[in-house]
Amino acid sequence: MSRTDAILKRLSALHPKLIDLSLDRMMPLLADLGNPHQHLPPVIHVAGTNAKGSTIAYLRAFLEAAGKSVHVYNSPHLVRFNERIRLAGKLVDTRRLNATLERVEAVNAGRSITFFEVTTVAAMLLYAENRADYLLLETGMGGTYDTTNVVEHPLGVIITPVDIDHQGFLGKTIAEIAVSKAGILKRGSKAVIGLQQPDGRAVIERAAHRLGVRPIWQGEDFHGQSQDGRLVYQDEDGLLDLPPPALIGAHQFHNAALAIAATRHFGLPVDAAALAKGLRSVVWPARMMPLHGKLRDMLHDGSELWLDGGHNVHGATALAAAIADMNRTRPAPLVLIMGMMNTRDPAAFLAPFDGQVQQIYTLTVPGEPNSHRADEIAHKARGAGFAAAPKRSILSALKAAADVPNARVLICGSLYLAGDVLAKNHTPPD
Repeated sequence: MSRTDAILKRLSALHPKLIDLSLDRMMPLLADLGNPHQHLPPVIHVAGTNAKGSTIAYLRAFLEAAGKSVHVYNSPHLVRFNERIRLAGKLVDTRRLNATLERVEAVNAGRSITFFEVTTVAAMLLYAENRADYLLLETGMGGTYDTTNVVEHPLGVIITPVDIDHQGFLGKTIAEIAVSKAGILKRGSKAVIGLQQPDGRAVIERAAHRLGVRPIWQGEDFHGQSQDGRLVYQDEDGLLDLPPPALIGAHQFHNAALAIAATRHFGLPVDAAALAKGLRSVVWPARMMPLHGKLRDMLHDGSELWLDGGHNVHGATALAAAIADMNRTRPAPLVLIMGMMNTRDPAAFLAPFDGQVQQIYTLTVPGEPNSHRADEIAHKARGAGFAAAPKRSILSALKAAADVPNARVLICGSLYLAGDVLAKNHTPPD
């Protein structure tokens, strides 16, 4: 066990027996550390169900193309915890990470606190003590009581599309979940809102009105779409003709447009040339990502291997649409290799793929006690009308997929599975 893993294991042991969504455990610890959350560079705070990470990836790419230094907070990580904390463009180095975690651990002095709370405090300390021009801050879950929602005066707030997810904590309806997401809106901060379902939009509108915030809305105040292979963006300031995003899928045009709107509405120092450069260079691991190397080599020539961490119905819908677009260019039999956590419904995830899939191979996510078993996923997939069989490992699943000539193989269903795949392929992020 590495030193980092040992520290994180000790911090995990501080987790309270019951989770109450509150910031009450964090605030005393932040105060004991000098309130680092009050000494951050200008913050752009991002909540939503899907597209948070992609939107932040575009913002980072735009700002860095404009010569700015950027801190980033993302979760969860795929392979190493360091991926959650990016300092001025680079993942935090292990020595600095360990020293900060141990410092926070000592000040906390054994008090009950969740893993995400205590590690977010450590991230805030790192962001406050290291210079950057901006901090891009992604919520972990929800908004109102999310650990990141200690920033009182963000430069700007983005709410990406809200959909069903984390129902056990956030509510069972779009409206209930949107109440939590809207909790990051702050009086005096500008806001940009992605495409929303009517119930979610109504909730966000009411929350914004109470705070005196006048958001701009995707699909109304700004638009971005694919046209002749280009990204055409338009808002009240004019039209931009830009290269397509480097990230795959029609949904990425919407995500990129949301990030472009934020750069313009928040007054970020990003011109059209930096937007174009950022669109070409943007990277976001395990989101419709082509895999090369050890695992791809298990398939025959002519086959493709893709990896995506999408794990809810909204993500599956975007994935299925991306596959349909690929088939218009190069038709190929689709093989899914899938693992899921037991908080997800495999049949609901698979519904958007109806009519597309030739074969599904299912996995228990390695090292995750809360994973669906491979045979459970296969059973539910067969019940939904798909050909499905459980496999013991990613290697045995790929060996079976190799029997389908010229296949398009997609590994999906869980970010935890995606992280395991990247580790086994020896291609961790950065």
